[in-house]
Amino acid sequence: MSDDTQVVRIERDGDLAIVTLNRPTRMNAVNGALRSALIDALRTLNADADVRALVLTGAGERAFCAGQDLDEAAEVTWQQLVPWLERQRAMYQAVRDLDKPCVVAARGVAAGAGFQVALCADFRLTTPESRWGQPEVKAGLASIVGSYLMTLHVGHTHNVQMSLSGELVSGQRAYEMGLVTALHTEAELMPAALDRARSLARLPPTAVRLSRQRLRAMTQPGFDEACVNGIRAQLECYADGEPQRVMAQFLEQRNTRQNRESQ
Repeated sequence: MSDDTQVVRIERDGDLAIVTLNRPTRMNAVNGALRSALIDALRTLNADADVRALVLTGAGERAFCAGQDLDEAAEVTWQQLVPWLERQRAMYQAVRDLDKPCVVAARGVAAGAGFQVALCADFRLTTPESRWGQPEVKAGLASIVGSYLMTLHVGHTHNVQMSLSGELVSGQRAYEMGLVTALHTEAELMPAALDRARSLARLPPTAVRLSRQRLRAMTQPGFDEACVNGIRAQLECYADGEPQRVMAQFLEQRNTRQNRESQ
């Protein structure tokens, strides 16, 4: 299943599955099609006994995943917000629900929804030049689920700085903070991710499954609470109109820039 028209590609390498977010012209931003395809892919691979480990990556060199597709987000009304956020939650939960190890190989940008998907995985490999962060506040959205996921990896000071500023940090800085597992050059990144996944695939699967289930159980109540509070917070943000104003301004500026470039 490697058709480039697919928004999520799945390739097999022995007992490994390589899952690629495949919207490179949009920096692999999450829209409805990618979200649904990723959930389906992860659930299918989790049920496949022949798959012992996964590598999750993004197509192209610009991004692992730049976050939520703003074209889609800008069309969401407050009446649609709850089911839309529930689908986002299901995407993160699909990563969390894996009973086999998941290694992220991230080049370029990992922001917003992409950042959170990566934080739900087990290992995050990247380059020193990559960019990581939680820019929701810049789009008029509260940083709720992302700030919870960061508590599992970094201390409060770093969490506050990233959640409130919305600024991205380099892969080097993310590694120093504890958000990233290891750093590699661009050329070494995917081979290193495959090597790590192969080493995990050789471990006794029952012990790995039970360990991952226990890690999930330890953090599930906090994740569930963050998702519920995230919905409440975003409803208030949308009621105020901030996300709609910010996204409309961004899209207008982008369209103006694209029109100028096409002339």
